[in-house]
Amino acid sequence: MGPETLAQVLRPLAGIFLAKDHPDLLVGLDTSDDAAVYKISNELALIQTLDFFTPIVDDPYDYGAVAAANSMSDVYAMGGEVVLALNICGFPCDLPPEVITEILRGGAEKVREAGGVIAGGHTVDDREPKYGLSVLGRVHPDRILTKGAARPGDILVLTKPLGVGIITTAAKADAADPAHVAGAVESMKKLNRGAARIFVRTGVRAATDITGFALLGHGSEMAEKSGVRLRFSLDRLPFLPGAREYAGEWLFPAGSGRNRKCYGGGVDFDPGVPEEMRELLFTPETSGGLLAAIPPGRIEPAQALFAAAGHPFWIVGEVSEGTGIEVGV
Repeated sequence: MGPETLAQVLRPLAGIFLAKDHPDLLVGLDTSDDAAVYKISNELALIQTLDFFTPIVDDPYDYGAVAAANSMSDVYAMGGEVVLALNICGFPCDLPPEVITEILRGGAEKVREAGGVIAGGHTVDDREPKYGLSVLGRVHPDRILTKGAARPGDILVLTKPLGVGIITTAAKADAADPAHVAGAVESMKKLNRGAARIFVRTGVRAATDITGFALLGHGSEMAEKSGVRLRFSLDRLPFLPGAREYAGEWLFPAGSGRNRKCYGGGVDFDPGVPEEMRELLFTPETSGGLLAAIPPGRIEPAQALFAAAGHPFWIVGEVSEGTGIEVGV
């Protein structure tokens, strides 16, 4: 569902669950972050999220692993750890059982890698395969990462390269280099667990994961909820091999246009930013990295920890006073 339609259908629910009636609901519909957070005690809060989608890769195992990593990403975007998950499955009646087994095995092994456990699930018959997880996580109430905690002067960092959306779209049209597809799949399968742990350890408070609303959509939400302006530098943004090439061929999915229609009014581009790169920054991602706003005094400790862990880490911009987003060359 596109961002504008989603906002419209959720708007009537705002008056049903009032914050004053649910004081232990730390993050809910009224704050609209990456996942819901409910306080259990002064030491423990639970994170709840779910996600599922149709296949974006051909291999059943990879599809399950990518869907699981994507589902768990919102727990990491809130600074948490995965505890358990439930499978969400919709499969055609004629889909071979061995294919379904591989999808579920890919998801299960990714949950095990996250330190969690799959404890059940639900299946329905569907004309097109759909798979994902409902995920329960845990976090200390004082260490939650949110979209609304960025402050002027913070440094913007990204933990995965962009471009999986346009690469998988090109693959569906048989227009993608297999090596580019393989790189996109490996990126999508990588958990955001390590990055989230480093952010929590270094005292970072503002983060979100880059998924269906793209870098500029999720960035716009962070800017709005924090009351700040995000400034990205195009030459600092990392892209997967092939992404710029397919952008130049204009192989964009429909979601790029939907995101641009919804968020484009709040984004200012430098005249030197090419049109295809503007569209690429509105292109949906799947299981993308974390975008975080780090106070300047904590950037060096974070860089050191990312380097020690062998985890990629890019400085892509900064936070300033104002509203909206600016993209420079």
